[in-house]
Amino acid sequence: MSVLQAYSSLTSSSPRATISQTLQSIAGAPPINHPSCKALIQLIIDDLQAVIINGSSSRLIKDDALSALSAVKGLGKIPQGAQVLASVPNLKCLITLAIKLESTPDASNEALKCVANTLLLSEPARTTLLSQEIDGGNICIDLLQKSATPENTFLSSRILFLCTASPHQSASFIESIVETKHAHFPRNGTIIDVIALKLDDLISSMQAGIKMSRDAMTDLLKLTFNLLVHYPKLVPSESKYPALESSPDEQKVMGDFWNSRLDGLLPPLVRAFQTIPLSSPNPLTSPLTHIIHSLITIPVDTSSRAIWFGTRPHSHSTTPQPSSPESTTSSLTGSSHDDQSTPKEPKAKQFERAISSVISAGRRSFCRSPRSDLPSTADCVPRAYELLDTTLAYFLPGDIDPDDPAVRDLCKIDGDTSLDEIVCPLVILITRFCLGDDDAKTRIRQWLVPEDLDRTHPLEKRADLLGRCLRLLASVYHSRLKDSMGEMLYAMCDSNATSLAGYFGYGNVAGFLFHKGVVSAPPVSVTSGAPPITASGLPINPITGTIEHPSETIDMTDEEKEREAEKLFVLFDRLEKTGALPPSQNPYRKAFQEGKMG
Repeated sequence: MSVLQAYSSLTSSSPRATISQTLQSIAGAPPINHPSCKALIQLIIDDLQAVIINGSSSRLIKDDALSALSAVKGLGKIPQGAQVLASVPNLKCLITLAIKLESTPDASNEALKCVANTLLLSEPARTTLLSQEIDGGNICIDLLQKSATPENTFLSSRILFLCTASPHQSASFIESIVETKHAHFPRNGTIIDVIALKLDDLISSMQAGIKMSRDAMTDLLKLTFNLLVHYPKLVPSESKYPALESSPDEQKVMGDFWNSRLDGLLPPLVRAFQTIPLSSPNPLTSPLTHIIHSLITIPVDTSSRAIWFGTRPHSHSTTPQPSSPESTTSSLTGSSHDDQSTPKEPKAKQFERAISSVISAGRRSFCRSPRSDLPSTADCVPRAYELLDTTLAYFLPGDIDPDDPAVRDLCKIDGDTSLDEIVCPLVILITRFCLGDDDAKTRIRQWLVPEDLDRTHPLEKRADLLGRCLRLLASVYHSRLKDSMGEMLYAMCDSNATSLAGYFGYGNVAGFLFHKGVVSAPPVSVTSGAPPITASGLPINPITGTIEHPSETIDMTDEEKEREAEKLFVLFDRLEKTGALPPSQNPYRKAFQEGKMG
């Protein structure tokens, strides 16, 4: 007998044990044919509607709700089943069940899982849920505000994240939830205040190792990111670039525009960035990566300086001491919920465009009273620098070439990802610090290239953060990280080509500068800020960035000189043919044109 026949044969007078066994067999059954699946889902939904919402009789009783919803969840995991659940009556039924069953949290959560799975598999269902007939978005915001456990927070956040993924489908909803105040929300505020409170709650839950707190934080941050990215594009927003004020909404770049209604999100995001437990040996894992994704959308300027960097004195420049991977706080184990597949988020293009963007200004008050057990202010610069140091030390141990296949293999251990995806957002955040605050820029530069830096050996060969950054500038496989790293070093050096070449040696940054339109070594300038000599007074070679050694006289015969000249000619000719060297920069071609060579 098929599961459809087994369930259809049940009546209100069937033994409770038989009904329970039938529902359990449906939940654990392999996929059934599409017509039977659709018919069975509708039968169960209709029975739940009758007994729990309408108060009439059916095959089921209220105590069967959890098993029945588990069966619906299993049947709805395929697109055909999700299509049945995506109808207005069925989505409304599931949302109403989640509310009616709040006294039995497991059953209520099971109803929300059915909704979340449906939205994941059926994109049109997201618009349906937000429709006036259902008003599911606002219902889920209320559920988020009342959530008492990480699982409650996870499910309501997941639904709201999916509903706000596309600004074209949910523009009016995003605008309304950011702007509408509610008396029963924290501080009589909006969803921004709800999210801020829940972020602080989840920080404490993660520190205590409470189950699903890591998953809940991740999905709440995905919702946060959607609001930070989309809302400033949907409403009049502030920009410190006059040329951008008239940009069409779809052309507004993440981080270029800001709206003060979002101010309340920065303090809890900074607290989460500073305090959540880190995984080991790679600290850049979820939810920390999602925190960074959100932070790079927020301006770094004078109005928010105290929140980004705390109240530290400007003169302090002590080098941070990164923790070794072995001593980093162990990760709190928290697998993603087995019924909630995480959709791919198309952030790559946004990050690429954000590399060269400067965070906008014009923000006002970010103040919100934090929980008493969480720090109110902290300095994000050492934390970001330590994270970059620890992460690159893990993925690029010693002086390994970033393009070594072993690096790409290591990136795929925890999933099919790349060094670009893992590290780029953090590098962009540090770039934001350098562009937005002179003191942060100075400290980062002093840590990376201190005055007493040992310049007796090639900088790009060093087995430390400086060496890894410079080796990434020559990477072929990690193109986005290569560009991001170049922009970070450039911002660190006052966005000045002469200063950049002075600190790191023109040979190490020539490729980056060429792509910025600087096709030859910039002139040496004593006012660039870059050190022309070491702390001990030795001259620095402007090409290598290392100590300039007196040239030794090479004793060569005329034949040996001629052979070396031929080798150089072949080398420059090859560089010119491959496009790596412009013809105007080929010294041999210049010599021929000027008649210096016959």
